Amino acid sequence: MSIRLSDNSDDLPVNHEINVTPFIDVMLVLLIIFMVAAPLATVDVKVDLPVSTAAAAPKPDKPVFLSIQADGNILVNDTPVSQTGLGSAIDTATRSDREQRIFLRADKTITYDTIMGAMNELRSAGYLHVALVGAESGSVK
Repeated sequence: MSIRLSDNSDDLPVNHEINVTPFIDVMLVLLIIFMVAAPLATVDVKVDLPVSTAAAAPKPDKPVFLSIQADGNILVNDTPVSQTGLGSAIDTATRSDREQRIFLRADKTITYDTIMGAMNELRSAGYLHVALVGAESGSVK
C-alpha cells in the first residue's frame, strides 16, 4: 500500500544548487582546531643535540682558541683571562685581525648563559667569525 501525495509525477523536483553550508561549517571547525593546536605543538621543545659526524674542517696555521673550563675559567689559547679583558686578549692573539675565526670550546657543564656572555664579549670586540668546537663522534663516551 502506498500513498500518493500528488497526482502529477512520481519524482521529486531536481535541485540544481549546491548546498555549501555544511562544507563551510566543517572548514570553520577545522580552522579553529588548527589555530588552537598549532601554538600548543611548539611549546617546551626539548633539544637533545647529537654529536656531529661531519668531517673535521682544516685548521688554520695558528688558530685562536677561546676555552671555558668547567670551573668557569676563561683561557685564550693557554693564557687565563677575565671576561672583561677578553676583547684585549683576543686582539693580542689575533694581532687585531677581526676577520680571523675564533674557535670557542666549552666544557659540557658550562651554562648557556656563560657561553653567550663570552660570545657577546667577542662581538663587542668586533669578532664575528666564531666557530663552536665539539667532540668528534669517535671520542664521545
